[in-house]
Amino acid sequence: MAQSNLEKPAHRANDRLLLKNRSLKRLLAFRVQIVLAYQIIAVVVGWHIYELTHNALALGLIGLAEVVPYFSCALFAGYAVDHHSRRMFGVGAGFLTCMNALLLFSTTLVSYRNPSLWIYAAIASGGVARAFIGPTYNALFALCLPRDQYARAAGMGSSVFQSALVAGPAIGGSLVAWTSMTVAYLVATLLAASAALTLLSLTVNEPPLAQPSPILASIREGVRFVFGNHILLGAQALDMFAVLFGGAVAMLPAFIHDIFHAGPEALGILRAAPALGAIAIGLLLSRYPVSRHAGNWLMAAVSSFGICIILFALSRNFWLAVLLLMASGLFDGVSVVMRSTIMQLSTPDAMRGRVSSISGIFIGSSNELGAFESGVAARLMGLVPSVIFGGAMTLVVVASTSYLFPALHRLDIKRLR
Repeated sequence: MAQSNLEKPAHRANDRLLLKNRSLKRLLAFRVQIVLAYQIIAVVVGWHIYELTHNALALGLIGLAEVVPYFSCALFAGYAVDHHSRRMFGVGAGFLTCMNALLLFSTTLVSYRNPSLWIYAAIASGGVARAFIGPTYNALFALCLPRDQYARAAGMGSSVFQSALVAGPAIGGSLVAWTSMTVAYLVATLLAASAALTLLSLTVNEPPLAQPSPILASIREGVRFVFGNHILLGAQALDMFAVLFGGAVAMLPAFIHDIFHAGPEALGILRAAPALGAIAIGLLLSRYPVSRHAGNWLMAAVSSFGICIILFALSRNFWLAVLLLMASGLFDGVSVVMRSTIMQLSTPDAMRGRVSSISGIFIGSSNELGAFESGVAARLMGLVPSVIFGGAMTLVVVASTSYLFPALHRLDIKRLR
């Protein structure tokens, strides 16, 4: 990742161009606000459900409640973004997230007969909203800047995204600790509404939408494209299965209650820790993007992520656990930036919504199905052994991906440009 002195002025000029790009800044503002709203909801809902049930499996069901409607809508969301509007479905998703937060807000004020049912219903509705956010963002991202700036902008976008992942849990946990869950849900409501209005005000020069075609045929076209591109498919599969098995975030409320014996503010710190590491690597990669030996960097980063998860499960000191989660986020951040760069450089403009939605199924399903897998594994094995098992499986996934997708292992980013 070293650079010569002759390249530095050009890099600084590119950085200035990105910072002056008003459309990109507005799109990133939308992303920050919607992710803040989503993360505040996620951390407060985890605390809320565990407080009601004291059951690790109930935490896993949060992921299942979101992923089923997300799966059901994701491919159709990509089609809608490519064929109808690259922006308005994202605006609608922002307002739907706002309504979900209001429903959760009401569960803290109204004595529902079964509050958990209403909470899961809000989460399910959030899965529908999230299905449209990724395709909208990725389709608009490609319209906000020239192709030769994608890699740098992907690093910047990842840092902005991870900043929201840091702030969201910290804000959510602090609001619960210092005020109440009611206030936390209200803050999320306002952020989601602001995100929708920000995206509504975005102006970009949109090329013609994809020609109308039968929905299922158009979706199949997107699926064939992804599965026919072994580098893109390998990157998505690696990320999906690594996070599916190695993600420990869903079990953090249980670790806080049962291992570290701390409060909701500590939960916010733990949930924010991976994103702190990801911000650091995102900023570094925005300045010095990886191009040569990119596949080796990717495999090494995901392997290191799995090792960090194993060590986290074995830790009994809270601040050591924070450092290990930060390190896991740093290594995961390499994967996020490189996967985003591969997708943006490999995808034709007319298919960005569909390809993004398929990518979202890989990545989104890994988070939510991973939460469900973690809950079931914790129920069967116990909390700590289940997380150790997940980290070990991540290492198996890296070895399998390297064998099944040799083109990804030999990846050089410059060949995609």
